[in-house]
Amino acid sequence: MNNIIEEEVGDIKNIFKRFRRKDFSGTTGQVMKNSTYQLTTNLIAKFGSLIFTIVVARMLGVELFGLYTLALSTIILFASFSDLGISTAMITFASKALGENKPGKAKTYFKGLLKYKIYLVIICSLVLVVLGYFLANNYYNKPIFYALLAGAIYIPIVTLAGYVGSAFQAGNNFKIIMIKEIIFQILRFTLIPITILLLLKTNLEASVVIAIVILVITLAYFLGLLYLRIVAKKEISFLRKTAKGLTRNEKIELGKFVLPLSVMALSGMFFGYIDILMLGHYVDLIYIGYYGAAFGLIGAAGLIISSAAVAVLPVFARTQGRSLESLFSKTRNFTFVVGLVAALFTFFAAKYILMIYGKDFMQATIFLQLFSLILIIMPVAAIYNSYFVSIKKTKIIAKLLIISTVVNVILNIWFIGYGLQFGMMEGVLGACVATICSRVIYLAGFIISKRMN
Repeated sequence: MNNIIEEEVGDIKNIFKRFRRKDFSGTTGQVMKNSTYQLTTNLIAKFGSLIFTIVVARMLGVELFGLYTLALSTIILFASFSDLGISTAMITFASKALGENKPGKAKTYFKGLLKYKIYLVIICSLVLVVLGYFLANNYYNKPIFYALLAGAIYIPIVTLAGYVGSAFQAGNNFKIIMIKEIIFQILRFTLIPITILLLLKTNLEASVVIAIVILVITLAYFLGLLYLRIVAKKEISFLRKTAKGLTRNEKIELGKFVLPLSVMALSGMFFGYIDILMLGHYVDLIYIGYYGAAFGLIGAAGLIISSAAVAVLPVFARTQGRSLESLFSKTRNFTFVVGLVAALFTFFAAKYILMIYGKDFMQATIFLQLFSLILIIMPVAAIYNSYFVSIKKTKIIAKLLIISTVVNVILNIWFIGYGLQFGMMEGVLGACVATICSRVIYLAGFIISKRMN
């Protein structure tokens, strides 16, 4: 441990020296540049989301916030079907093509995968509309039907914005993504609080209130997508090139790459949301509000720490051999140290952190303390994920996700059911423990697979 920390301190000093000299040359310089923009974007996005969640939670109260959390989690669950690894495949193959100085080929990957993306988006939105009534009134037995209908509009806007943003990542242009995020956050902070204030003065049903909030969030995303669309042809040079057809071998390679990613997306869907799905069925909205508040804080912090994984993916994809292994080790070790410090701080300061939500959320303290472990697990797992994607070993990721997802489902059923024997609070604790255990198994699988690779 001491050796790792000493090595990372030396690397950090070297990075700061290069920043002072404005030296962004070579692979390390590209990673520094990407990481800086990505970190800035994540800080804006996650701190913005954190403050936004606090504002929404305080304005709506615990129960309405629980309803908002359940509705939005369900919508995001369906939205995950609209990707199935397409964005990751586009980043990886377009980056590879650009690294080989084949911009026409990069455009081919972008356009071809966009077509499938649109098909999936339409299907997901229609399925959500069809299943919305059953989920709201039979499974959850909570008033979120109108909110789920709003989700059918939310899904295409958000997922297409993410795909266009991925094209900027493939071209190593992280600056535009940062600007888009600034635009989105300004719009969200302007529109949503005003909307909630106006809605709370009416006698509208809770489900209608949440539906309108989701629609206004969708509007903010749409304006961000509009900005990306306007600047894309100017800033993404490979989109101005003539698309070139793929060879039979290239199509086969792409298919083999995407198929495991599709399985990963399906598994990841349940891996990330099975807890909310089950809690939505078993516990009252107030407990979903507690759980959402704690997990929202950890999710925001975890994604900030994981920013290096996103930033280095295009660079990983263009690096091989010892250079790749060295870059991977440095990034992983640095991420681990940052995650450890963040986890310790969160555990001991959990009670004070939750004060920002208001006294009604203080019962979520134990949930936040348990989830602090995720700040170590999640970012390191993200680095391993980017590594295996870059070397096109997506089957390994798919297998690990399937295994950990099955374990997650089993543990959630077991721990939530056991906890509910004592009360709803204990049932939510069971979901926390199940989530942490499954993520530990996921990371352990990566570590073992890397050593065997």
